[in-house]
Amino acid sequence: MITITLPDNSTRSYEHEVTALDVAKDISEGFARNVISAKFNDTTIETSTTLTEDGKLILYTWRDQEGKKAFWHSSSHVLAQALEELYPGVKLSIGPAIDNGFYYDVDLGEHSISEKDFKMIEDKMLEIARGKHDFKMKSVSKADALSFYKKEDNEYKVELIENLVDGDITFCDHSTFTDLCRGGHIPNTGLIKAVKVLSVAGAYWRGDENNTQLTRVYGTSFPKQKELTEYLELLEEAKKRDHRKLGKQLELFAFSQKVGQGLPLWLPKGTALRNRLENFLKSAQQKAGYEMVITPHIGQKELYVTSGHYAKYGEDSFQPIRTPKEDEEFLLKPMNCPHHCEIYNTRPWSYKELPKRYAEFGTVYRYEQSGELHGLTRVRGFTQDDAHIFCTPDQLDLEFKNVIDLVLYVFGSLGFENFTTQVSLRDMETPEKYIGSPENWDKAEQAIINAAEDKGLDYVIEYGEAAFYGPKLDFMVNDALGRQWQLGTIQVDYNLPERFELTYKGADNELHRPVMIHRAPFGSMERFVAILLEHTAGNFPLWLMPEQVIILTISEKFEKYGQKVLNLLENDEIRALVDNRNETMGKKIREAEMNKIPFMIIVGENEEKENKISVRKHGGEDLGMISVSDFSEIVTDEINKTLKQFN
Repeated sequence: MITITLPDNSTRSYEHEVTALDVAKDISEGFARNVISAKFNDTTIETSTTLTEDGKLILYTWRDQEGKKAFWHSSSHVLAQALEELYPGVKLSIGPAIDNGFYYDVDLGEHSISEKDFKMIEDKMLEIARGKHDFKMKSVSKADALSFYKKEDNEYKVELIENLVDGDITFCDHSTFTDLCRGGHIPNTGLIKAVKVLSVAGAYWRGDENNTQLTRVYGTSFPKQKELTEYLELLEEAKKRDHRKLGKQLELFAFSQKVGQGLPLWLPKGTALRNRLENFLKSAQQKAGYEMVITPHIGQKELYVTSGHYAKYGEDSFQPIRTPKEDEEFLLKPMNCPHHCEIYNTRPWSYKELPKRYAEFGTVYRYEQSGELHGLTRVRGFTQDDAHIFCTPDQLDLEFKNVIDLVLYVFGSLGFENFTTQVSLRDMETPEKYIGSPENWDKAEQAIINAAEDKGLDYVIEYGEAAFYGPKLDFMVNDALGRQWQLGTIQVDYNLPERFELTYKGADNELHRPVMIHRAPFGSMERFVAILLEHTAGNFPLWLMPEQVIILTISEKFEKYGQKVLNLLENDEIRALVDNRNETMGKKIREAEMNKIPFMIIVGENEEKENKISVRKHGGEDLGMISVSDFSEIVTDEINKTLKQFN
């Protein structure tokens, strides 16, 4: 007898060996028809895998992310077969599933692929898929695996196999195609009904620019054509919302090759927007008892050796700055937390003076590979809305919950209403990745879980996603297009206080270690602005807009009245400007719409005569002719509705 435990903790017993699909059929024939992937005892398996022992089984459909992963991984095999058939002699390397699709890296040799070839590749993939070929896994000895790929003269697969352990090597067969693979496939190719080749790009083998440059073919696939059509429409909308395009159009930020890759330049409008975001958070932080601090952009190498950052990131960061003094080295600051630890260490503390909450909009620097840079979302210099709270263990729970409240206030004020949370814990299998004692990790992880439960957060637990010094509560936000972003993080850290020998005097007159909370509701100003741009398509909340109102004068005769209206609005702290150019009203309105200015005020003879203004909202809604004071009230009410005060 074997006993299978399902996710709801119900069990099913069988007198003989069964497959994952057999268990699905036992639950429901209808459900079984939709099952495309499975996991048994935390290991991804095929639905045809025979279960020979007791264990926990999870069955996935297309609706599950794990199901999609198996679907797209299987599709990458079909893509690889299509490329081999269309381009004889190509050499395959790797082809994983990724978010919303898959890719395969290929050495094309004499061949090349361009956009005009995409349709041919798609047709070949669908031809293969219609064959309804089963995906079949088989174990292969290391010698046989090497022999197989040496015959094919494929140095990429040979290199991969040489790094594998004999006895753990598997191939996957379907149709006439064989590939080195760990597993995790859908039952057969026939489930793939719609495919799209999205793009091609260059990619160095194993990400090393000293290696051969391969061709990376990106694609996606779906079980229904309708779903592919909807996804492609979503991609088109995403292109329109691309923060790089909108940032240029709205004159928010720019990049310069002379300044350097990944180092954004904030233009006046972008700087004003960013300052408003900073002031918004500073105001909430001040009410929550934070104190602002400022730390240098560099620090002695020893500082980051002490914190552990140099051991973890030193090789991948900017190289040390050497001074004229012998053996003196500085680093561009990769993190703010070591500096804040040293601020705490400037004087002795009593338990009565804790918690201490230090906040800083601190710019940090990390050397990202040039191929990984992407607009504002992946840069080499960025500013974190960082804060570190030093508290007693008894204060930890309340302080952590207060930070959750602050993050929720930020999200609510900026229109991010659809989010989940992720409790990011250490991977118990790889303790070498983390610093600190298991006892401290246990306490920190439990503190986060308790706070998340007490606040009623919808959270999932992800093992292996913790920072090297402590576990985290990460906020995963869905934007207007349904894409998920990690925004905002709170971390509990018992380890840096140990490494920096931080202390406070307790009620027992003895010295104790404080607990440290790291938090950043925005994450980084650059990435947050990028995501906010794409989420809102540049239509920021009214309180945040660089220009809230534009006054359009019908002709030069009404410039004086336009200026009067501007002065009245500025007295009410409404950001406005006057467009008195000698252009048609139609052109002025079109440009104001393109610049996404929330309100247009039109002034001409009738408006001046009645001492009123005609108001049009972005998007075309006409509010008619009203007084300036009534309009100011409309704007103020709309801002207050969004921007509630943080308590």
